[in-house]
Amino acid sequence: MARESRFPRWLRRGGRGAGGEAAAQAREESLLAVARAGLPVAPAAHPQGYGCSCARIGCPTPARHPVSLTWNAEATTDAEQVLRWLRADPEANFVTATGRVHDVLDVPLAAGLEALERLAADGIELGPVAVADPDRMLFFTATRGTPDDEDEWWPCELDCHPETMDEHPGLRWHCRGSYVLLPPARLTEEGGEGVRWLRGPEHPLPDPLALLETLTDACASHHREPAWPN
Repeated sequence: MARESRFPRWLRRGGRGAGGEAAAQAREESLLAVARAGLPVAPAAHPQGYGCSCARIGCPTPARHPVSLTWNAEATTDAEQVLRWLRADPEANFVTATGRVHDVLDVPLAAGLEALERLAADGIELGPVAVADPDRMLFFTATRGTPDDEDEWWPCELDCHPETMDEHPGLRWHCRGSYVLLPPARLTEEGGEGVRWLRGPEHPLPDPLALLETLTDACASHHREPAWPN
């Protein structure tokens, strides 16, 4: 009996056409590279039809949230577990739990592009950087969420409750209790939108404070106050 490909649904949906299996293999290697870098990962929902693979009616963030309510406890760097998740559902997106090893500074895309230019001009070393379509950029940094003095840490729930994401249009600091969607991820079945690396997980994580002022300034420069009503 012929051995079935381990990427059957990925080939039929996300990996249509020539090179589909190669794309799936590259995706697997990318996720394993994240695990090797020490960033804990957990499975997330994926696009299904015009919505989300989760059972929630009217999901507010389709394909952008973890599958399990216990995602934070399940998140792991164990490569074998990551492979088991992938092979159980080749279409799944993945998230990384922040606040253990790394934080993520999540900014509007226009501000992120401006900050990249400023940081490069100032010679500041960047870590991994990703773009989350259609309008966010993610700067991966070392965590500030596990200080020696436990009274100093603060939780971040910006993405634990996806309904509140629109309430935080500027800079979001993902630390303990939060997560971000990992590249490569698909946000629509057609594959037009997703999350992709600009700089991969092989880059060392910088201190977030080295980037914070530049990112904050860039966010402020792109902020526009709403017009007063007539």
